[in-house]
Amino acid sequence: MSLRLNSKQIRNLAEEQALQIKQQRQTFPIYFILDSVYDTYNTGSFFRLAEALGIKKIYLTGQMETPPNIKIKRAAVGTDKLIDWEYKKDIKKLITDLKKNNFQIIAIEQTKDSTDYREISYKFPLALVLGNETKGVNQAVLNYCDYIAEIPMYGVNKSLNVLVSASVVGYWILKDQPKRFLLQSNAK
Repeated sequence: MSLRLNSKQIRNLAEEQALQIKQQRQTFPIYFILDSVYDTYNTGSFFRLAEALGIKKIYLTGQMETPPNIKIKRAAVGTDKLIDWEYKKDIKKLITDLKKNNFQIIAIEQTKDSTDYREISYKFPLALVLGNETKGVNQAVLNYCDYIAEIPMYGVNKSLNVLVSASVVGYWILKDQPKRFLLQSNAK
């Protein structure tokens, strides 16, 4: 799909137009799992990032706001109409179910067991777990993950915003994906 819309055009899409675009948009077998993301503007921005990256679906888990929420809607700039999403209360059950379907589960977090995100061999289908802005991904959840990806920090600041972290890793994962993979994933 070569359609490109600006923010105003996306916000003003009628439901039927949004549904048609949603069904035709190109996607990769990549999913976001947001665990107790506190800031509704971050949540809304994840919809925008997911649309830009061709993410298949967003799972919202734990204690967090979900659409319809005016702050999420504003930050999503209409992309919340274009991305499949689902709320799951229990993230561990969600991850277990995804693993039964051969998903690779990767948390983006800083721990003693983290691996530089550039050194991981990513396999599809893939789910990226992103945690709370203050507490990160819970240790109990990290135990269910195949990898814990870390973005090296070279300055004084210890970490990046959760959305920025997802952007860095998401675009890295897709950097070498040929167009044929994109077309192949949409045929499924």
